[in-house]
Amino acid sequence: MIRVENFHKAYAETIAVRGVDFEVQAGRILGMVGPNGAGKTTTLRAICGVTAFARGAIAVAGHDVERQPIAAKQRIGYIPDDPQLFPDLTVEQHLAFIASTYQVADAAEKAAGLCQQFELSAKRNTAARNLSRGMRQKLAICCAYLHDPTALLFDEPLTGLDPRGIRTLKETIRQRAADGAAVIVSSHLLAMVEDICTHVLVLAKGRQRFCGPLSELRTTFAGEQTDASLENIFFHATETPDVETAPAL
Repeated sequence: MIRVENFHKAYAETIAVRGVDFEVQAGRILGMVGPNGAGKTTTLRAICGVTAFARGAIAVAGHDVERQPIAAKQRIGYIPDDPQLFPDLTVEQHLAFIASTYQVADAAEKAAGLCQQFELSAKRNTAARNLSRGMRQKLAICCAYLHDPTALLFDEPLTGLDPRGIRTLKETIRQRAADGAAVIVSSHLLAMVEDICTHVLVLAKGRQRFCGPLSELRTTFAGEQTDASLENIFFHATETPDVETAPAL
């Protein structure tokens, strides 16, 4: 569903990503982890077609992001770490705009269901500028979900969410994957990655250090320490020499 091949990205003299190569099949949830500056957000933005790149190839649902950008973007739902909403539009107007853009059938019913699920029903007539940070995050999630994308990309999705919002988001991520979506979650919260992800991609200094099932990450970097925490494994994975691993998920 999501395929990234030999992806490189540089900003002027700075190489942000070096040869990242992986794929995410339908029904899988990939946790993308790594230190600040590892290339996580750059990779997500490239998959969305927001960030241009000179080397490599990226496809979503069989559509090349560079050669078929509209077809690829129609299948993507992207929640960035700081969603940029329209400050003067209400919750309802945001959802109506997304429904019109993606030509969503039964949009009113879907929007109402999402608002109820994420506790936004009472805020439907509230402008985005008057929403709390957590409410804005919930609105961004609802907008991303509305057209039922087959590829979902989350960049630090728990920012601002209250405990119920966190639980709802995790439940919906699992359900969307079960319904056939391919999901990537970039997060520094390793407990969340361990809780919901089936696979993990480890990046460090723009390089891919590991990609595969979470259980194989433990085997690769923890050895016989079966009780090693994901935090300890993370430090080991990002601070040791590169390990060759199969990129396919």
